[in-house]
Amino acid sequence: MKSKIVEGVIAAVKSLYGADMDESQITLQKTKKEFTGDLTLVVFPLLKVSRKKPDATAAELGEWLKANLPVVTDYNAVGGFLNLVLSGATWIDTLRDIDSNERFGFVATAADAPLVMIEYSSPNTNKPLHLGHIRNNLLGYSLAEIMKANGYRVVKTNIVNDRGIHICKSMLAWLKYGNGETPESSGLKGDHLIGNYYVAFDKHYKEEVKALMAQGLDEDTAKREAPLMKEASEMLRKWEAGDAEVRQLWARMNNWVYAGFDVTYKRLGVDFDKIYYESDTYLVGKEKVSEGLQKGIFYRREDGSVWANLTADGLDEKLLLRADGTSVYMTQDIGTATLRFADYPIDKMIYVVGNEQNYHFQVLSLLLDKLGFAWGKSLVHFSYGMVELPEGKMKSREGTVVDADDLMEEMVNTASEISAELGKLDGLSAKEQQEVSEMIGLGGLKYFILKVDPRKNMLFNPKESIDFNGNTGSFIQYTHARIQSVLRKAAEQGLATSMPAGELQLNDKESALIQRLAAFPEVVKQAGVEYSPSVIANYAYELVKEYNQFYHDYSILKEEKADVRAMRLVLSRNVGKVIKLAMSLLGIQVPDKM
Repeated sequence: MKSKIVEGVIAAVKSLYGADMDESQITLQKTKKEFTGDLTLVVFPLLKVSRKKPDATAAELGEWLKANLPVVTDYNAVGGFLNLVLSGATWIDTLRDIDSNERFGFVATAADAPLVMIEYSSPNTNKPLHLGHIRNNLLGYSLAEIMKANGYRVVKTNIVNDRGIHICKSMLAWLKYGNGETPESSGLKGDHLIGNYYVAFDKHYKEEVKALMAQGLDEDTAKREAPLMKEASEMLRKWEAGDAEVRQLWARMNNWVYAGFDVTYKRLGVDFDKIYYESDTYLVGKEKVSEGLQKGIFYRREDGSVWANLTADGLDEKLLLRADGTSVYMTQDIGTATLRFADYPIDKMIYVVGNEQNYHFQVLSLLLDKLGFAWGKSLVHFSYGMVELPEGKMKSREGTVVDADDLMEEMVNTASEISAELGKLDGLSAKEQQEVSEMIGLGGLKYFILKVDPRKNMLFNPKESIDFNGNTGSFIQYTHARIQSVLRKAAEQGLATSMPAGELQLNDKESALIQRLAAFPEVVKQAGVEYSPSVIANYAYELVKEYNQFYHDYSILKEEKADVRAMRLVLSRNVGKVIKLAMSLLGIQVPDKM
């Protein structure tokens, strides 16, 4: 519909003022509620060709469009804004178009479409996933779905931090205090088991530091001289030297963690096309840095360390290899990028990483560009804020994080209890009750997190996330189930559910609802341009809110006029369809029964 209006405005400008306009210069938006109209043309950009005042230009354009564009039945000019009233037949035709497209709002992906790689999750193998990881995974997965809906080819990747001193801490603690404990013998998921030993290391390490300080050592010296830390550092040295015994233990414990991660990912509903491991990428990174050194991109200091001088780019100098030849995180990221670029013809790279790493990705972008990666300078750091709880921040070492598995289980149990109390599970089998509770619990979690602008820090309150009223996932899910119930009853009664022929007179709520549906493709596009799942989430809420007002004010199944009833059923079906499509972009399932 908007494209027809844009074409009409271009023709009007040519006819009235003899000027050629590009569609990028035409701004159309939904008319504000306080004014009469469906779409509003912003006239100010056109004044340079009309050479007239805003209200005069708006009036001339309105008259021309009303006379020459059948879809425009009336207009009103308010300053530099032209509010256009569109015919009811226009919205009926729009509804027919929406109804004919099962994937309305989604762009088909061509074989030669640009390839976007999205990295998210990036866990450490010394602890289970927690609430912060949940936000990262949900944002990454949703962004991937949004980019696919915009016609891009997408590769979802994960980089697992499976090496370093933090891994050795868990390994050492298991050797000292584990007594051979395994996931099978303990009944714990592998990532939980290893996480317990990471916490155990920290507990015993602090006791050693405290004892050394009691003997007169200052805190820094005590931390350095603590026997546990020395043993962990020695284990890391052996790992990097390829010690067979250490490597064997490392592989065994990491495999426990990977199996645990897979269970969490599956329940959370996220996946990856390719997983990379730092134990593979860090050596490639060192080679790439050496190559950059030979080409004069980097330089070596007297102590043997390798640096990049980025002062000419407005940044500082960045360490890439330590004096002892060991790598830093930047080196590993360069190595990972090298492997990825060899595996895929990447056009754009998006890193989903918290905002505390903003500077890191500024530097990485420059370094990759200097090393010759085509997408280096245009890489996107999808920077998001931290998740906090009403109780405050989380700390992994102290074991005070909100575990992802525990949180998901709590959400599903809460959803089951609330749904049962409200009668939402009545008439469902035990299996259906469990499936619906899973959808509502995880849907509430996902929606609560994704509806927030990703750039902002957020406070997650589980109790507020499952509410069948307000801006929640369960409110949207319940509306979808309500619509499916209406459609089932219509089918049982043998009612027509296809668009009637001939003209229909729409009421204001019906035309507003169709307009809201028609905006979905632009919303999907906006979410892709802004890298923001919250755009989708809040659209879904507004659509559902509008539909519920319509449902409250007008009868559907009991409407006496067959053609009006059929149109309302088609309208309901398409609201349900778009709800399902929108929520799928957030990784949220919607039930047919509640």
